Amino acid sequence: MKRGLKRPHRWTVVRQLRMLTSHRRTARSDRTLAIMLAFVAGSANAGGFILLGSYTSHMTGYLSQAADQLVLSNYAMVFTAILAIGLFTFGAALSAIVINWARGYQPRLQYILPLALQGISFLAFSIIGRGDNYAGNGHLIGLGLLCFIMGFQNATITKISQSRIRTTHVTGMVTDVGIELGRFVFNYLFQRPRIMADANKLLLLLQLLGMFFIGGVIGAFGFGLIGLSFSMGVGFLLLLSAIIPIVVMNRK
Repeated sequence: MKRGLKRPHRWTVVRQLRMLTSHRRTARSDRTLAIMLAFVAGSANAGGFILLGSYTSHMTGYLSQAADQLVLSNYAMVFTAILAIGLFTFGAALSAIVINWARGYQPRLQYILPLALQGISFLAFSIIGRGDNYAGNGHLIGLGLLCFIMGFQNATITKISQSRIRTTHVTGMVTDVGIELGRFVFNYLFQRPRIMADANKLLLLLQLLGMFFIGGVIGAFGFGLIGLSFSMGVGFLLLLSAIIPIVVMNRK
């Protein structure tokens, strides 16, 4: 090879995965990881509806359901709503525990471990549900697992981005899009006072919403066509995203 010419880059995918899970965070790595997790959240949410008839990241709806059904004396539905909220909260709490433990004892694993645990949870959801185990009373098990995963994921990206990004809280993202659009329109219509509008934030929010939607479409097709096997594919995707950087680090 002639001098002055750079060798072609190798292991580009591995480098990208290492960037996603590196404990030294950049705005780019946060954005890329958030976009991937928004896709996963959209597909899981669609899968929850296809398989269980329930959206698994909609805690506002579950809290409203608990209040409505309590008044109507439908205590089974109240229990379902409380279970969904409780396991979503438990997932978020466990994510915080895992990340804070890793920051204190194994800093290089603080973002690898959450991805691996999410992958394992998706695999568990797929395996446990084999043979229509989510039919009848088993419905609560499937609902609880997906709510746990969504809470865990939302807390993970919240911790990683220092509360700047959430991937399952679509209502909040749509609200923030409206705020940023309002700022741009205000500056266009009025000379003062000048309002700071953040184009990068708006772009990121639109990317997250777009990937959540795309994930929902693909998830609906995937779960509709092959059922629980689709969640196994999602689980392997997350596990590979976590395992490959570990293998590379151990070879150094």
